[in-house]
Amino acid sequence: MNTALTDYTLEYPALAAAMPGQDLVWLRQLRAEAFMRFASHGFPSPREEEWRYTHVSALEKKAFAPVLTTVPPFFDAGWLKQYQLADAWSLVLVDGRFSAELSQLGGLPDTVQIMGMAAALQDHAGQVAAHFGKAVDSNGHGFIAFNNAWFTDGVFVHIPANQVLDKPIQCLHVVTQEGGLATTRNLLVLDDNASAQWVETFVGADVGYLSAAVTEAFVGASAGLTAYKVQCESAKAYHFGGLYIKQARDARCTHHNFAFGGLLARSDIHTDLEQAAECELNGLYLGVKRQHIDNHTRINHNQPYGKSLETYKGVLDDRARGVFQGRIVVAEHAQKTDSAMNNRNLLLSGYAEVDTKPQLEIYADDVKCGHGVTVGQLDEKSIFYLQSRCIDEATARNMLTFAFANEMVDKIKIKGLHDLVLAQVLARFPQQGINQDWL
Repeated sequence: MNTALTDYTLEYPALAAAMPGQDLVWLRQLRAEAFMRFASHGFPSPREEEWRYTHVSALEKKAFAPVLTTVPPFFDAGWLKQYQLADAWSLVLVDGRFSAELSQLGGLPDTVQIMGMAAALQDHAGQVAAHFGKAVDSNGHGFIAFNNAWFTDGVFVHIPANQVLDKPIQCLHVVTQEGGLATTRNLLVLDDNASAQWVETFVGADVGYLSAAVTEAFVGASAGLTAYKVQCESAKAYHFGGLYIKQARDARCTHHNFAFGGLLARSDIHTDLEQAAECELNGLYLGVKRQHIDNHTRINHNQPYGKSLETYKGVLDDRARGVFQGRIVVAEHAQKTDSAMNNRNLLLSGYAEVDTKPQLEIYADDVKCGHGVTVGQLDEKSIFYLQSRCIDEATARNMLTFAFANEMVDKIKIKGLHDLVLAQVLARFPQQGINQDWL
């Protein structure tokens, strides 16, 4: 057993006593089973097919510790404002714990329930128990077991039937301390015919830490969810974020995944579709220096007449490495399924690398499914064309790279979020003389 794993298992009994929901029998049992699974298996290994391109051995050399204080006394709330959306309800998690003081929930409809997970386990344990662990496979990889056992807080959101929210809900994850561990669990429930926009944003101080978040979302019959994930972790951080969705009949879900930060970052986006449900998955990952960014998606068509569309783009520079594993599974009874997946990658350096693995598993015979993958470099003819218009080579390359990435940014319909993501892209591919407001 490696040193970090030993530290985690030895320190867990003392930490468990202070974790939320310890008075709930079902949760104590779930945590105990997850702890035993993690103690025996540890973090995911490249021997596991879904982790063959991503090694997390660096995590096994150092044990990260939960931050015990709610909000550090030196925390700069002003710094946080740059990431908080102006026209949105915001839920702020600092070092893995919900902060009511930093959150902004004014004007929320009385029928909508939004609170920290610790409070929900205390005041609405029945509602939490009805959904907790029902969208994610608790017997999955090691990060899921780790989250089940170690989560310290999170958020609980319940939107009743027929409720249409006119503003997004932002869940802002912040880590502030060197060696910190932020392990959070979120639960998002939309009843039938409800509609909402959900934004998860991950940021941190310029220190090394581990952020591990699992979000389960339940989208009721004919309900609609538009979800965004913006990962801007510290360049020294490790990140795992999983979103696991259950879509009822005729439910609609669109997810936009933007991965920019982290030394090593992994995103799982999984969704299960019932009859005539529809989903769209979009993603953009940008890697520089020695970053490793892994995206794993899975769409399960469980019933007939489902539709799914998936488009992911990656841009890798320097010695960065990107991974895309997209899997679409069409069950035997899921006739009339219509599904398409496309992954396009741009390598800006001879040392950059991308591993892409699209998969179709089709067990029905009356379906329309397809996938496509491209990996390449900038078109030299296009660069020459721009140079012939008095644009220097470096600027020409930045313009073409920006245009490639901006297609995904333009899909964002929330202006504040669009501007935030656009700023992250421009920081990596600056357009000299261009005002961001023009774009």
